[in-house]
Amino acid sequence: MPRPPLPRRLLLLWPLLLLPGALASPAVARPGTRGPAGSPGGRGTGVCKSRPLDLVFIIDSSRSVRPLEFTKVKTFVSQIIDTLDIGAAATRVALVNYASTVKIEFQLQTYADKQALKKAVARITPLSTGTMSGLAIQTAMDEAFTVQAGARGPTANIPKVAIIVTDGRPQDQVSEVAARARASGIELYAVGVDRADMESLKTMASEPLGEHVFYVETYGVIEKLSSRFQETFCALDPCLLGTHQCQHVCVSDGDGRHHCECSQGYTLNSDQRTCAAVNKCALNTHGCEHLCVDEGTGSYHCECYEGHTLNEDKKSCSAQDKCASGTHGCQHICVKDGPGSHHCECFEGYTLNADKKTCTAVEEVRRLVSTEDACGCEASLAFQDKVSSYFQRLNTKHILSARVSALRGADLGMAAEPRSLGYFPECALFVAIR
Repeated sequence: MPRPPLPRRLLLLWPLLLLPGALASPAVARPGTRGPAGSPGGRGTGVCKSRPLDLVFIIDSSRSVRPLEFTKVKTFVSQIIDTLDIGAAATRVALVNYASTVKIEFQLQTYADKQALKKAVARITPLSTGTMSGLAIQTAMDEAFTVQAGARGPTANIPKVAIIVTDGRPQDQVSEVAARARASGIELYAVGVDRADMESLKTMASEPLGEHVFYVETYGVIEKLSSRFQETFCALDPCLLGTHQCQHVCVSDGDGRHHCECSQGYTLNSDQRTCAAVNKCALNTHGCEHLCVDEGTGSYHCECYEGHTLNEDKKSCSAQDKCASGTHGCQHICVKDGPGSHHCECFEGYTLNADKKTCTAVEEVRRLVSTEDACGCEASLAFQDKVSSYFQRLNTKHILSARVSALRGADLGMAAEPRSLGYFPECALFVAIR
């Protein structure tokens, strides 16, 4: 009988299986990494980790299966167990042995240790006689996939998986019972060996059949299928495989799931893969007390208004005390008026100049003003001319009066050179009045 085509998922991974030691054992995916686009490896590379499962093996041990071939089947089961993370919180394994009768060798809750499981598998013996595949599936549904037997309830969201291994044609009806099993949430894989009926395998298996039906020509090569089941149950880490398509950072969530994140200063776009720089200045999320300066690529810095300095937190501002810092420019005294403001004053005996910063001694001011008044004050010179004119008129009047008196025969004596002295402090001048 010709081999059926490989499942689609396995066709994609088949080149990886040809690598020496490729996928020899699962590994825990490292979270928060940008997966390089390298090829996956075994436990050391951290590419995948088996998903938690409630897994039941249903093994045909009818008369057609010879003892050496049954040993090969047990080796196949043990190799699959080796690739799984076994434990009460991880994958639980049960085994149903069938021929004309059905025997549950151990339940899902029986062993939580990988080595104990493998020893239990090694102790299993064939039952011989017929091939009651339908009865075996029904027994697994009724007695193995129950909470009492160790299966986890619906709220746990743990997949229920059954792997049926047979080399013949079922001697009972499997179509209806397999349909009920699938409807109850059990994922069925059918592995056929040698004389196995392909149509029966397809009747038992879940959809898509290309991923749930396997066939090998002899028990001698059934062990090769263990690596394929490893890939089936392995949660490939796209972060480590480099297939995540995240622009910045890929974060592994476990069970083959991941999500993308962005570097600081960026936000994730609606496609959940690419990133855009955040302009916090425009969004007003900068926290700057005064000014926010956008530097591009999602970065910014804070600045302060004139007269203020940026504090150590690089966001808040404090008013500068120029008097305390010595940057006031006052020649004598700096007086602080309030936050960021001040004025200049002078020592006693000095006056503030027009620049409001420098000072000049008061006596020096007086000397300069006196000199200017004496030498160049136009108002004072005009006043001096007015006074001189007044005294000239007064003197003329006096002379005329004297002459009239003389004519009248009054003897006024010789007062031809009367002199008087006037001091006018406005111009600091002495005026001689004749």
